[in-house]
Amino acid sequence: MTDALTDLLDAVARGAISPSHAADRVRALSAPPVEDLGFARIDHDRARRQGFPEVVFGEGKTADHIVAIAEGIVTRGHPLLATRVTPSVWNAISPRLRNARYWPEARVVTCAGANPVPPGSGVIAVVAAGTSDLPVAEEAAVSAEAMGNAVERIYDVGVAGLHRLLAEHERLRAARVVIVVAGMEGALPSVVGGLVAAPVVAVPTSVGYGASFGGLAALLAMLNSCASGVAVMNIDNGFGAAAHAS
Repeated sequence: MTDALTDLLDAVARGAISPSHAADRVRALSAPPVEDLGFARIDHDRARRQGFPEVVFGEGKTADHIVAIAEGIVTRGHPLLATRVTPSVWNAISPRLRNARYWPEARVVTCAGANPVPPGSGVIAVVAAGTSDLPVAEEAAVSAEAMGNAVERIYDVGVAGLHRLLAEHERLRAARVVIVVAGMEGALPSVVGGLVAAPVVAVPTSVGYGASFGGLAALLAMLNSCASGVAVMNIDNGFGAAAHAS
């Protein structure tokens, strides 16, 4: 609260925001840190604790619930990031949050808030093995961008054609963190981990034929990577990779 108020007063002194806008922000800062909607409790203090506000996981929630939570987050000045949002739910959100944007491939909704997100340090590279992995890769990329990071997308560079990955070596080496998304046998994170000095965040996807067991084969392969510095997320968890990398 103290740091946020100091930043707010400094912004008024510099003329960056108007006194009336600042008054609205002060009212938001003095509101309770947890907003009880009955069906959900919005943690408005999470940005201070963890660097980014509470994120809405849309799968399993009704459109009305997602809209109410999203409005509660944006009203307090926080940026909105909602994952696993279907087009039908987006149709319910869009009339209520005019500045929101839907990313259909990622199934993500974002909306800038009044409170700026601190910029990241350097670039996060998001690497996808194949085109079938793009929904998870885009969830990671869009989420990382919403958290204030610069993102480089390096797609369709799986191990079946290793020359495609090697051609991107300089872009990989320039990244501060590399997120690697792969299904099938899940070998790509180990290859990338052997090429770069940066930490690698591996995301197994549920892409593959029967013996991939819905991504379990890729998950076990990544957990058993012989490359050092590889951290592994849950199956299809692009958002988790973005949060860890950020």
